Amino acid sequence: MFANDRSPVAIVTGGARGIGRGVANRLAADGCSVAVLDLTAQACATTVEEIEAAGGTALAVAADVSVEEDVAAAVDRVVAELGEPTVLVNNAGIVRDNLLFKLQPDEWDAVVNVHLRGAYLMSRAAQKYMVAAGWGRIVNLSSTSALGKRGQANYAAAKSGLQGFTKTLAMELGKFGVTANAVAPGFIVTEMTRDTAARIGMPYDEYTVLRAAEIPVGRVGQPADIAAAVSYFVSEEASFVSGQVLYVAGGPKA
Repeated sequence: MFANDRSPVAIVTGGARGIGRGVANRLAADGCSVAVLDLTAQACATTVEEIEAAGGTALAVAADVSVEEDVAAAVDRVVAELGEPTVLVNNAGIVRDNLLFKLQPDEWDAVVNVHLRGAYLMSRAAQKYMVAAGWGRIVNLSSTSALGKRGQANYAAAKSGLQGFTKTLAMELGKFGVTANAVAPGFIVTEMTRDTAARIGMPYDEYTVLRAAEIPVGRVGQPADIAAAVSYFVSEEASFVSGQVLYVAGGPKA
């Protein structure tokens, strides 16, 4: 997957569970040393154990990606213990769903800060190592909600913003051998979607059947589906692909 002289150090934010956990495991299998970053090191333990059990190298790193000092300390630790990062997957995210007239400023700020400010801080901290290496990969996790979704004004705005952020990074960093792309998942089986089902009072198995009926391929997605897309964008073979948004949703999106 990578050139013989390259064994990248990757940072995956929100790597403790769900899509982030799947991405961290896939990148480790691809040959990356992986820093699994989440709010607590304890939360990252399962992902790290899975990677190590499969023969990979992983490090649990605690940080709030919306806090500048946390990000700086986290990246410094990755450099000291794993090496200079040349792969960054900005996956950390939260939801605070509400209709606009109920949506509180703290709910708006919390979502935008984690998704957008977090991606900005992490990318700014990591890009200098990519530029110095003359090679790098940034993958941002957007969502089909970027196209608009009732009750998710904050989340939709953040995920849409990540797409513009991605395209701008591609323009600025391309001449240094760094690509930036986004993956926009549809419905994926994760703790987050389980929480959504619980919030609306529907058993999760019924909820997934309902959502699968809306998807052209007739099934809901798994974290491995998203990890495969991230793996491609990180690969050597994707060096001429940058500034793109790939919807991984079981059907067409625009």
